[in-house]
Amino acid sequence: MTQGANLTLRFLVAQAVVVVISLLSAVAVASLVGPPLFHDHLLMADRADELRHVEQAYQDAGLITLAVAVPIAFGSALLASFWLARKIQTPLRGLTRAATAVAGGNYDVKVPTGDAGPEVTTLAVAFNTMADRLAHTEEVRRQLLSDLAHEMGTPVSVLTVYLDGLQDEIVEWSPETQTVMSEQLQRLTRLIEDLDDVSRAQEDRIELDSTELPLGELIHSSATAAQEAYATKGVSLQAVPVTTPVSIFVDRQRFGQVMGNLLSNALRHTPAGGQVTISARRQGAGTVLIDVADNGEGLTSDQLGHIFERFYRGDAARNRDHGGSGIGLTISKALVEAHGGTLTASSAGSGFGTTLTIRLPLSTPSTSIPAVGGHPQGTSRPNP
Repeated sequence: MTQGANLTLRFLVAQAVVVVISLLSAVAVASLVGPPLFHDHLLMADRADELRHVEQAYQDAGLITLAVAVPIAFGSALLASFWLARKIQTPLRGLTRAATAVAGGNYDVKVPTGDAGPEVTTLAVAFNTMADRLAHTEEVRRQLLSDLAHEMGTPVSVLTVYLDGLQDEIVEWSPETQTVMSEQLQRLTRLIEDLDDVSRAQEDRIELDSTELPLGELIHSSATAAQEAYATKGVSLQAVPVTTPVSIFVDRQRFGQVMGNLLSNALRHTPAGGQVTISARRQGAGTVLIDVADNGEGLTSDQLGHIFERFYRGDAARNRDHGGSGIGLTISKALVEAHGGTLTASSAGSGFGTTLTIRLPLSTPSTSIPAVGGHPQGTSRPNP
């Protein structure tokens, strides 16, 4: 039997082998036993009982044939069933042991694919993939708890210190004290809102107030809102100008939130003197791609596979003391998908910058533009 045949084919072949062996056994026995029996009975017969001897010979030949063929068929069926059972049982036992190990919290277990057929192989591959994802999920869960403790612990600690100082009259209530406490409360509020946003977006509980809006105006507004932060750090923010007006059907507030997250992420990972560029291009008849590209730290292939996960931070690319909460890209991806689009990331590697690409459907598929982006007035000036 050809290795890799599916279980259905294997069962059919096994049954066919049993049937063929049974028929060959019956034919062989009938050919070897039948003629001598008929000959002997005819020699013993006379005219009076000739018919009876013929019938007796036929009956004896049939019984002997069945007596030999049935055990052979039964034995063949047992051998075929045993062979198939061994082929299937071995990988299934491995799967059972692996499942027991995973249930006990050991996610490093792997199941060999074996040669029991594509169905069992597919099951083994799916199980190994599940174990890998569970291991990664467990790792992310632990990191999430650590990050949450850190994100919430810092402002809570600051608030506790100031409240104790106020109570002990060590700290006086002043505009500076009010500012510090207000900032820490805002930080906690923002974290709670981010967590709620990402949960509602990923569970399709976000309500969008979508309208047809000019893409150039949306990008211009996003770039303008980020200009001050970019200028402070000394990073150039440029936007490719719109050559032909085009509109997309989006929720203005949510789209601004997405662009704000992408621009903040790009700024965080681009050193002073670097550059971030916003551009857009047409893809097909009814899709537009919006790129936010930086020439900063870049991402490794491993980081690219995880940057949209909650609270994920790469070793060098993200730092929880200087970075964000680790939820911004997760929220952005969920919001873009809620608009019927996709958000992807690409990078040539560490040190070669990163490009985040939003893919959205156009509200006017017939619109023909060679390139879009920036704002109608032209390219924004680089920051000093």
